[in-house]
Amino acid sequence: MQTKIRHTEVMKKQSKQAKLRTLRVLLLLGCVPSGLTVLQVHAQTQIAEAVAKGLPDAPAPQNTSHVDQSHRSPVPLPSGNATLAGTVTDSDLAGIPGATVELLGEAGELYKSGSTDEGGVFQFHGIPGGNYRLRVERKGFSQVTTERVTVMEGEALEAPPIRLTVGSDATEITVRPTEEIAEEQIRVQEKQRVFGVFPNFYVSYIWDAAPMNAKQKYKLALHKMFDPMTFVEVSAAAGIQQAADVHSDFGGSAEGYAKRWGAQFANGRTGELLGRAVFASVFRQDPRYFYQGSGSTRSRVFHAIGSAFVARSDKGTTMPNYAYLLGNLSSGALSNLYYPANDRGAGLVFQNAAIGIGGRAMQNLIREFVTKQLTTNVPGNGKPASGTP
Repeated sequence: MQTKIRHTEVMKKQSKQAKLRTLRVLLLLGCVPSGLTVLQVHAQTQIAEAVAKGLPDAPAPQNTSHVDQSHRSPVPLPSGNATLAGTVTDSDLAGIPGATVELLGEAGELYKSGSTDEGGVFQFHGIPGGNYRLRVERKGFSQVTTERVTVMEGEALEAPPIRLTVGSDATEITVRPTEEIAEEQIRVQEKQRVFGVFPNFYVSYIWDAAPMNAKQKYKLALHKMFDPMTFVEVSAAAGIQQAADVHSDFGGSAEGYAKRWGAQFANGRTGELLGRAVFASVFRQDPRYFYQGSGSTRSRVFHAIGSAFVARSDKGTTMPNYAYLLGNLSSGALSNLYYPANDRGAGLVFQNAAIGIGGRAMQNLIREFVTKQLTTNVPGNGKPASGTP
């Protein structure tokens, strides 16, 4: 019993000494003024103990200097009647599909956002005239923000091509079959039209376009054969022949026009199907004209005329244009079945072949120097200039 009492006294003494030590600390810190009551001392003691144990951390201040811009809301933009379009390409000048394109104000405010199509083309319609910038990004590429672009009210402006380079931190590499790449490029080609109307399907503005397989060659040929504008072109050609009394044995009546129309359609379509699909598949050559677009005028002229006689193989090498030459000769031979008897024979065959080859060379010159500026949905710029990275 005495041991228990003695132990209790020791505990009280130690507690009292602890409180005195705490009080001394408070006095030294100037926290206890004179005349402090015992209850006040006790309260100060509890505060000191709480400080010793540590108070809860205050909420950390948030750093607002770097605000995430990827989810910001667009600033309302007044409606207008201007259009700003352009193309996003890689270092090889091939269009980049699926790139995010943002229309910004001069101060960086976001107005509109969109993405590029299969050929890397983007368009912003119904915007007011003014000064804009374009910010473009795509996974695996470095982000690009353009210089100021000025659009006038009512203007349809095409911005300079925006080239993205592979990002330094891009480690993901996706390998796709050549057939799949070619299919994407063909879908873009099928949108190419001069003045937005006349088909320009057989010109590749991508210099290193993926080769087409046989199925794709037939598909493109049939698409061109039965395009609505093909019938318009045949109708116009038949009318010109009727007016000039070409193949006079057909006559000058409505029946004569129908015969000329049928002969014109058959001659052109058989040559197209044989040259651009059948023989192109047999000889494994590409039936398209590859727009050069760079180099001297002389080199571009030689390239255009030469493409009537030489072609690119499916392996990318140069070869005689067997498909086109044989397609024209075969079409000329078949024309003996439906042209008037007086116009038949070997002369008709070689005459049609010569006209076809000469027409092809002239057509290529127009393709090289004229139609690109008049064609919609152009995905590339031809052969990269010497020294271009």
